[in-house]
Amino acid sequence: MTKLNKLKWVVAIAMAFFIGTTFTSKVSAATINNDYALSSNQGSSLRTSNNVIIAHATAVYAPAKNVAIYENREWSNTSAYVQYIVGDGGKIYRVGAEGYQAWGAGSWGNANAPVQIELAQTYNGTEFKKDYVTYVNLLRSSAIKYGIPTDVDSSAWRGVKSHLWITNHVWGDHTDPYGYLASHGITKAQFAHDVKYGFSSSGNNVNPTPTPTPKPTKPTNKKAVHVTYALHQKGKKWLNPVKDFGSGSNGFAGVPNSVHDMFYIKVNHGSIKYRVHTKEDGWLPWVKKANKNDTVNGVAGIKGHTIDGVQMYYTTPSGETYQQSYYRSQTTQRTGYLGTCADNGSVSGYDSWAGMLGEPLDRLQIHINDNSKY
Repeated sequence: MTKLNKLKWVVAIAMAFFIGTTFTSKVSAATINNDYALSSNQGSSLRTSNNVIIAHATAVYAPAKNVAIYENREWSNTSAYVQYIVGDGGKIYRVGAEGYQAWGAGSWGNANAPVQIELAQTYNGTEFKKDYVTYVNLLRSSAIKYGIPTDVDSSAWRGVKSHLWITNHVWGDHTDPYGYLASHGITKAQFAHDVKYGFSSSGNNVNPTPTPTPKPTKPTNKKAVHVTYALHQKGKKWLNPVKDFGSGSNGFAGVPNSVHDMFYIKVNHGSIKYRVHTKEDGWLPWVKKANKNDTVNGVAGIKGHTIDGVQMYYTTPSGETYQQSYYRSQTTQRTGYLGTCADNGSVSGYDSWAGMLGEPLDRLQIHINDNSKY
């Protein structure tokens, strides 16, 4: 659990419960809810070193949604928040931004963890099972995403770490998440095993016992899919289209440190839909065509309005190897690409859309594949 006065936390969560219950939201276990995410001018602006993924438990029996509401509202007063809270039957709520320091485990932990995850506590055994599967898979996929070992609490200074490990090896007085996991019959050894091997969508271990890694097999019906896309520079003109992505100035759409207002994408196989978020209008409708001369149905965006978010979804033709759109962006106000996105947020551990709301998007990279190439 983040370093808070527990009594203050319990009272605040109880208050948040009455606020939170006035809203309803249907979110699947693999979908990230961004309703309580901090805006671009909130939270830390410091990048992390990608060495650990930190596993927390909230230490209070309250809905995950209410924890997210509280962290979103009180982050500056309590100096405490994390990137994700898991609970409410396998739902994921985002608060902080991946790759930027959260305030959940002391200065060393915060500086080295691109992702910190809280597990909300419940007395309901059925709800816990759903929460636990999502929690484990999000820890594991986050580690894989950032090239971090999936070993839990090993002697190495890289890997998935409990808050207890941070306390024992760096700083602090917290012991989560083990006390809560034990209350539902999960031992430290079981937790470490589950994070290392993950769960299938059915809730069963993907690999219940260690076995040799099989040699990769070539997909039987994987088609090469190429994506072509372009951005329109605000107040100027359409930029040259980019095919897939690469290095250098030809490896992305957009102009560094510039503002863009319209966008289109097309694929040579299958289909893709896309939309943009603008500072002036919020999320605009999905677009399925690609024609820069048709600013009503062929492009996403409104001329003169600043794009600060992009979302897309690729549909694989029936009978073919499943592929997705993988994409990432930069903004005019930050150095380096933001987290990688996979389709419209359907993959746990990947961002659900590209950009930082409030910050003009200045470049974008996209490719279609069955795994990320970034």
